[in-house]
Amino acid sequence: MGKLFGSLYLYIIVSVLLLSGVVEKFWPHKEGEQALMLHPEFTHSIALLLTYPDGLQQVQQHYPSAIFQINEIAFLPEQQAQLARGEAVLLFNQQQQASWYFQLPQQQLLQLGPIDIVTPNFDSSWPYLVMLLLIGLPIGLWSLWLLRDFNKLRHACDNMVAPESAEFASGYSSALLPITDVLRALQSRIKQLLSSQKELTSAVSHEFRTPLARLKFAIAMLEEYPLNEEQYNYIDGMTRDISELEALVTEMLNFAKMDRETPALNLTEVNLTELAGQTMEKLQLNHGLSLQLMQTESVFYRCDAHFMTRVLQNLIGNAIKYAQSCVQVEINQQSDHIKLIVSDDGSGINQQDWEQVFKPFIRLDKSRDKQKGGFGLGLAIVSKIVDWHHGRLYLQQGSLKGASFVIELPLNGH
Repeated sequence: MGKLFGSLYLYIIVSVLLLSGVVEKFWPHKEGEQALMLHPEFTHSIALLLTYPDGLQQVQQHYPSAIFQINEIAFLPEQQAQLARGEAVLLFNQQQQASWYFQLPQQQLLQLGPIDIVTPNFDSSWPYLVMLLLIGLPIGLWSLWLLRDFNKLRHACDNMVAPESAEFASGYSSALLPITDVLRALQSRIKQLLSSQKELTSAVSHEFRTPLARLKFAIAMLEEYPLNEEQYNYIDGMTRDISELEALVTEMLNFAKMDRETPALNLTEVNLTELAGQTMEKLQLNHGLSLQLMQTESVFYRCDAHFMTRVLQNLIGNAIKYAQSCVQVEINQQSDHIKLIVSDDGSGINQQDWEQVFKPFIRLDKSRDKQKGGFGLGLAIVSKIVDWHHGRLYLQQGSLKGASFVIELPLNGH
């Protein structure tokens, strides 16, 4: 933003200087004879006065003057012609003092002057410097004023963890006022939409959980009666469906909360290698797959341990669902970021679906079907958490031929 205003300020100043140069070119300062106001009237009056008998005497009384022989001064041919026509010849000396020469009878010459001409006496660069100061100072103050409000606006947007936390209400009195008005209107609209979403989510959650609780109570009552094997199988199936619905409601509520606002992260130095190992140890039970941590050295990163654990659980759990025999986790520290890669040897994801897989409730029918379970929210939650840490999440073609999810976490992101 500073570069923008700096370039704008420089552009305006250079444009003004170029414009002043153009003006000077087309309307230059008058110099010499052109700088003397009433020059024709003055010479005509003196010439007329000299025609009177005592005219020369009166002129000599009122003006500094001298009389020469005409051949004592080397005039140019056109100046000699002027004198011959009875016109005055105007000359300037090195001090820019004016002298008028009039031809007198008997080949004499009257010099009237030298007379100081009142003209601006300053270096030619001063007008430009004064003009630059008069124009550049207000523009500079205006730019700083505008830059200050832009920085405040950007600070408010950068620190907005929820729509209601942004402060656009006061402190803006510059040209940005219309923009802040639009942002406040947009903020109000977003608040209304999120409030409606929150109310809808709460209502749906309540409407789901109440009948689920009644079903769980009914099943518990049924289990107190003697049942045959077929009836037990039905009850087990109903219990699994109820648990799945409860998990879906919980996941929806968690995602809605994450989608609505950014929580305050508890940033600490976390050993990502150790955290990944612990997560893999928890998820390794009862599936017969080989979970391999390819990193042996400890890699530390300043992040929220709770949310980073959720990231690892979702990515490794997702890989376990679709892997055929092996899941690999790699953690590499680069010069400016840390790269975390979770790969599996499953059927993989078509490249045209790589961008879609991080959207909520997206199911990829061919490669990842409903039989594997899940609600399509796990990767969307991972994307949210990575974004909170100013990181980047994407898919790549892994060495195991299956899906390979990559997270890049900047080392200077906080």
